[in-house]
Amino acid sequence: MNAPPQPPHPPAHPVAGLGRPAHWWQRRAVKAGALITLLALSGLVILALVRKETGTEGFLVGLGLAIFPVPLLIAAFRWLDRVEPAPWRNLIFSFAWGACAAALIAIVANSFATRWIATRTADPTSADTLGATVVAPVVEETVKAAAILLVFLFRRRDFKGLVDGVVISGVTATGFAFTENILYLGNAYGTDEASGVDGIGFDSVTAATFFVRIVMSPFAHPLFTVLTGIGFGFAALAADRHRIRRILFPLAGLLLAMGMHAAWNGSASFGGLGFFFVYVGFMVPSFGLLTWLTIYSRQRELRTVREELPAYVAAGWLTAPEPYALGTLRARRMARQYAAGAHGKDVARTVREYISLATALAFLRHRGRSGRAGADFVVRERELLQALWSRRGPSRPALDHAARMTAPAFPQPYAPYAQPYGPMTVPGPQIPYIPYIPSQPGPGQPLPQQPLGGQYATPNPYAPPAS
Repeated sequence: MNAPPQPPHPPAHPVAGLGRPAHWWQRRAVKAGALITLLALSGLVILALVRKETGTEGFLVGLGLAIFPVPLLIAAFRWLDRVEPAPWRNLIFSFAWGACAAALIAIVANSFATRWIATRTADPTSADTLGATVVAPVVEETVKAAAILLVFLFRRRDFKGLVDGVVISGVTATGFAFTENILYLGNAYGTDEASGVDGIGFDSVTAATFFVRIVMSPFAHPLFTVLTGIGFGFAALAADRHRIRRILFPLAGLLLAMGMHAAWNGSASFGGLGFFFVYVGFMVPSFGLLTWLTIYSRQRELRTVREELPAYVAAGWLTAPEPYALGTLRARRMARQYAAGAHGKDVARTVREYISLATALAFLRHRGRSGRAGADFVVRERELLQALWSRRGPSRPALDHAARMTAPAFPQPYAPYAQPYGPMTVPGPQIPYIPYIPSQPGPGQPLPQQPLGGQYATPNPYAPPAS
């Protein structure tokens, strides 16, 4: 674990026939087709239910207004996930699950529970209040958490920590809120149409609903479900031997999500003052705290890359400037821009793949050193190293350029006296050329010499200036 493998010979071709599933229903294409079919059917059913509830015109108005926050929220979660972006297939599945399957289950379960409570209590008003503050938070957060659980179980390689949990849960909740906003805005438009109110006036229910749900609180559902995602993120960071933690963390996050959701729904029953108190005193600080936690976790991921990859530099897999360049977002962006400008989009794509593979390698080694790597650690490490090795040609010049342009200037050794007759040529050990130190001499140029303890030796460019 401490010494990475040395650069290998070209990998042998895999033996044909190995790793094939025993039955046709275990094939990857069959599973993907079944999942897509399930989500598509759920989408068609939820589409019919919402259209029946709001009418065709109300549905179109709600759809047009509900789409506004979706690109902004997706872009925000992608921005948080810049270190090692989640595959688009995971995000598409999460959004589709929230918008189709979770919304369908929630609408059916909430309606059934509210009717049952109204029948038992013979009080429709209290049934609606109880359904909104108790039933809806439990049902909705549970069905949204199902998407996080599926990604956690079946896409374990893509679920490594807090940031992954935040992104998957946030995208799932964004899809759920999208469908729910269509329903609410469509019903509001129908109310305005029935009462003859202008849709953009101050007394418009549609305008008020749009302001509350789209302008003031587009992050409400993502904020609730992110608590569940953080619980799964802590579970991903826990070692396999800590099974109790891996169960308790997601459950704790789910309970917190339900509690915050219930407080948000219950604030409406206390009037405008109660809503304002919950929004300003509770929701906004919670949103700021979770945003800070996510950004802090992202910085820790970058530090992990810088700390884990030097071991592969020593083994010869990576060059000296790569850990620094791969551990800063600015250098990564500059490397991609350099590759695109100098060689085109294909090379830029290769550099992007190289960055993603190196990041996955750093995270894999970090999990291995902390006892959280699976039984396939050696196989996975070898796969990542082979993939990096095959892309090193076009990627290394781009990363070298980015490291040169972004690395801080290191202090250089102080020369105690001048050499009027030119530099002395005293044999001594020479340190390797480090490309990302701007003032370091280039290959083939003599390194400065200085007396150390009565003998001449090559100075260490990382050492502080002599006092």
